Amino acid sequence: MARSTGKTERSLEQMYDNDPERTDAAVSGHGPGTSRRGFLGGVGLAAVGVAAGGTMPFGRHMPAGILPTALAQDKKSTPAAAKGPIHLDFPGKDKGLVVLGERPLVAETPEHLLDDDTTPIDKFFIRNNGQLPDEAKDPDKWTIKIDGEVNNPFEITLGELKSKYKPQTLRMVLECGGNGRSFYAPRASGNQWTNGGAGCAEWTGVRLADVLKTAGVKPSGIYTAHYAADLHLSGDADKPVISRGVRMPKAMEPECMIVWAMNGQPLPNVHGGPVRLIIPGWPGSASQKWLTRIWVRDKEHDGPGMTGTSYRVAINPMVPGDKADPKNFRILESMPVRSIITAPASGTRLAAGTRNVALRGASWAGDLTVRRVDVSIDYGQSWQEAKLSDPRNRFDWQRWTTNVKLPSDGYYEIWSRATDSEGKTQPHVAANWNPSGYGGNPFHRIAVLVG
Repeated sequence: MARSTGKTERSLEQMYDNDPERTDAAVSGHGPGTSRRGFLGGVGLAAVGVAAGGTMPFGRHMPAGILPTALAQDKKSTPAAAKGPIHLDFPGKDKGLVVLGERPLVAETPEHLLDDDTTPIDKFFIRNNGQLPDEAKDPDKWTIKIDGEVNNPFEITLGELKSKYKPQTLRMVLECGGNGRSFYAPRASGNQWTNGGAGCAEWTGVRLADVLKTAGVKPSGIYTAHYAADLHLSGDADKPVISRGVRMPKAMEPECMIVWAMNGQPLPNVHGGPVRLIIPGWPGSASQKWLTRIWVRDKEHDGPGMTGTSYRVAINPMVPGDKADPKNFRILESMPVRSIITAPASGTRLAAGTRNVALRGASWAGDLTVRRVDVSIDYGQSWQEAKLSDPRNRFDWQRWTTNVKLPSDGYYEIWSRATDSEGKTQPHVAANWNPSGYGGNPFHRIAVLVG
């Protein structure tokens, strides 16, 4: 959003030091006397349009301790962020994706690139845990083993899977368990996802339940364990990269699938091709890519990614930053409710005199559905309900639209929050801090400058 003015730019912290009342009036749009000094520090002035004469019409309502969205996004705000995000350069992928990790490769999708009803493959996020395996030369010969607490253990090729079982196509959200991790304070460990570790594609495959029924799960079979063909980063072929599983009732849901196609195309290698699991509503790590084995167990699975604080959240709230007590943690299952604004993009500058802004977005809620989505332009002082679409099928995201009226030119933050079918609403800030940063789902905020 920043625009060069040809003048020497000072940080807001410097301006507050020199003249706090005048700076506060310029930034917030309300008269001097209510200082916001303390939360605006070391950031570029032009980021909120003050250099261009912009004001914040609802600045007096901004909660204390909240950094304006545009300033938080200002890539000049810290020396470490001076070069800005690293954008993905990968065959078949949109160059707007942002790289969060290079070994293993992890890339998220900025919210404005999630504006399609069905997320295109080129815009779908990437989450790997190990080395990307070579692409299968003959996909139909790929073999999957089903064993463990079953009466009829067997192996089946992908070709046989396609011919022996009835296929289905469902549009469903896949979401990384760490989505929203960057919103926690103090910082949680792991890739610093914002809201871009999610996408909603059309998946084609067969019901996992149908395959498990062929194997004949014994009464003792209470949990699945998933294994894959990717190689551990260490190069040790005998060391699983990640092996997670789910409770049997979840595995038997009709939407849980073994899939071989994404948006009508053969499943790309980077997304787990030629065959993977889709366990919708739960952390994406349970949706094993490059699937080779499903081991039915008589106890909760304890593979890599199932113990300690991996994909686990605190049962009783813990002091942020405190040492974790393993006894106070449970496995993260259904993902929390979330909404995002997909249009306009954060940082959009609109023409002077613009008074109506059309908004679009998406919302989803793990195993649940979304009851409503509300938006605010005055820092939560008032909320306006959006028009919410019905999901095509269970686990599809729900698109929403609305129009907001702006009273004048200036800097605005537009917030969105969703409420799920059980009445739980997104919090103001990421709640229930945990060392690995799971479940962070605060309001989505975008910055818009008019004039």
